[in-house]
Amino acid sequence: MSAAKKPSSADAMTPAARLAEVQLKSIVGYQLAQAAIVTMQVFVSRVGSRFALRPVEYTILALVTDNDGISPRQLAQALAVTPPNITAWLDRLEARGLLRRQRNTTDARSHHLHATPEGAELAQRASAALIEGERETLTTLSAAEHAMLLELLHKAARSRRRA
Repeated sequence: MSAAKKPSSADAMTPAARLAEVQLKSIVGYQLAQAAIVTMQVFVSRVGSRFALRPVEYTILALVTDNDGISPRQLAQALAVTPPNITAWLDRLEARGLLRRQRNTTDARSHHLHATPEGAELAQRASAALIEGERETLTTLSAAEHAMLLELLHKAARSRRRA
């Protein structure tokens, strides 16, 4: 049994347990998952407990606020989830008075989604809290690096094929 390889620098080690991640250093998915741990901690502390929102609920509320009249089907496609899951999350947000469904006048089987004034305000406050929390947490990034990271992640996300 051979001893584990020692990384040559702190940059080649996991931040928390100080484990070598030589093979994983170049894997985008792994690095995204590690970064997601950090951003999820920001979400929980700044939005989850403060506004009683789950990440998917916040995302839905923000998307509905930014895309007034979007359909549940469009939302499901955007988030890569099933229509029954979207329906359950919409039910929760509607019960809280954060969004409303409006029947489509040309197709009674479908709806348009609208954020209520309370929902739109909550989405805005939650977004501001997240932006501030990430700014305070991601201090290892310069402002330019932060902007570049956002741009690169958005570009990577656009690699997803349309359904």
